[in-house]
Amino acid sequence: MNEKKSKRRDWVKNAAIIFLTIMLILTFFSNTIMNYSLPEVAVQYVQSGSITSQVRGTGTVESDDPYEVKIQESRKISSVVVKEGQEVQKGDVLFTLEDTESEELKAARADLEAKQEALQDAQDGLNDAWDAYYTGMLVGEIREEDIQAANGNVSATVYRQQITDAQNAMKPLEEKKAELEQQIQDIDTQIALEGGLDSAADTRVPAAKQALENAQNSLTGTENALNNAQSNYDVKKAALDEAQKQVDVSPGDLANTQLEKAQKEFGEAEKALQDAKTARDNAQKARDDAQASYNSAVANQNNRKGSQTVANLEVQKSYAEIELYNVQKQIDDAQKVLDDLLTLISHKHNLDTYQDAISDARKVVDKAEEDVAKAQEEVGKQEAKAIGATVKADISGTVSAIHIVAGNTSAPDMVLAELRPEGSGYTMSFSVTNDQAKTLTPGIQADLVNAWRYDNITVTLASIRPDTDNPSQQKKLVFNVTGNVAVGQSISVQVGDRSANYDMVVPNSAIREDSNGKFVLTITSKATPLSTRYTATRVDVDVVASDDTRSAITGGLYSYDYVITTSDIPVNAGQQVRLSGN
Repeated sequence: MNEKKSKRRDWVKNAAIIFLTIMLILTFFSNTIMNYSLPEVAVQYVQSGSITSQVRGTGTVESDDPYEVKIQESRKISSVVVKEGQEVQKGDVLFTLEDTESEELKAARADLEAKQEALQDAQDGLNDAWDAYYTGMLVGEIREEDIQAANGNVSATVYRQQITDAQNAMKPLEEKKAELEQQIQDIDTQIALEGGLDSAADTRVPAAKQALENAQNSLTGTENALNNAQSNYDVKKAALDEAQKQVDVSPGDLANTQLEKAQKEFGEAEKALQDAKTARDNAQKARDDAQASYNSAVANQNNRKGSQTVANLEVQKSYAEIELYNVQKQIDDAQKVLDDLLTLISHKHNLDTYQDAISDARKVVDKAEEDVAKAQEEVGKQEAKAIGATVKADISGTVSAIHIVAGNTSAPDMVLAELRPEGSGYTMSFSVTNDQAKTLTPGIQADLVNAWRYDNITVTLASIRPDTDNPSQQKKLVFNVTGNVAVGQSISVQVGDRSANYDMVVPNSAIREDSNGKFVLTITSKATPLSTRYTATRVDVDVVASDDTRSAITGGLYSYDYVITTSDIPVNAGQQVRLSGN
């Protein structure tokens, strides 16, 4: 019995010893075990040094002075004759169009028809108002004593008969007028057939002439604007040269500020000049198109008038117009007789309602006539702008871009394609920080990144301009590009080789970036009874210069602070880490 109790005590004692031993091991080696679960990082301390900085960026090749191909109509593209990169000569066909009228011309003619119908309705309304007026005079609405007082005691029966006779005298004249108008219309139709023209041929010449005058006025205005833009450009260019000279002679903050201001104003003047040139070119093309339309209209009219048959028809038309004039004069005289009869008693009788209706109807007619005149003018303008079934190149050059495909319909002033004129060059650009821009000067040649990808290309820094998207923080570098390139090609370059000393330099691998900006992770340590614990801490920085391996930074750091360069797994700020080799 005692032996069993002794064995039990020995077992309990052994278990306690084993438990205490395990706890002791875990206590002393817990830090080591935990370290193996932490991210392992490599660090390097911040130190001073020199950086030979190069600015890097990627830009897209653009034409230096693109010429935009446009038409002033909505037309469906039947086929695209050229391809991007193809050389064309002035007059070469670029696009073929479906041989139909433009949507604008169709709409203008439809509007004219609607306005003419409205005018006819208005004229019918005026006639109805006069008919009501005459009827009111004849059906006995006027008192007998009013007629006698106004017309020398003539009886109402006699007076009304005078009105009826005056109306009857007008009827054959109106019929003769309608007959002559139809005869003139038929002659016009025959003239159009003989001359190979439609009945609107005579109206096309004045419409084309008006369109030409409008286009010439527009061209004159754009030329004046271009001269003003050129003068302003010359002034700003001289100011920029002077500011650059001051920086070269006596550099400093004031000189740099003046240079930046001059660069900004020069960039704005340069853009304004380019816009003015584009507007002038478009106005010149519109003027040339208007001149061609006018010449065509005059030639067609002359051809039509040169026909002997047409000449005979013109004589017949002249006789008919003279006769129509005489008939219209007789109608006017008969109308005056009728009006005089009515005027005798109009002030004696309450006919205001009829007279107001006539006045209102006449206003409607006047407005409808104005609308018809405007609609006819718009038809003339659209006919003057009408082009044939092709779009041709106005200049010689290279097709740098095509913006429409066969089957699509163009809109007025839509850019169908862009041409790079003969002799013009290529440019590319990208944005950099103000600090990076300060290390560069125009005229230096850039190095191609992965030069083996390009074929005989030279890239030279042409100008440094304010970045319009962020003018206070960034500059735009504009490069001239020569060699075997094409519009739309992407090119990566590095430019600049100025060396400078900096207080804080770290490896490029230490620089991190998120939505809040660039930062580094530094190491902070805390001693414990068993070991030292290391924690990653975020410090926001600005990169002021960099080369292939290192970057100069500014921020809340000190020399010989340790920054994390690499880690075996991603590390976040505030996370505990272990140092490589520990």
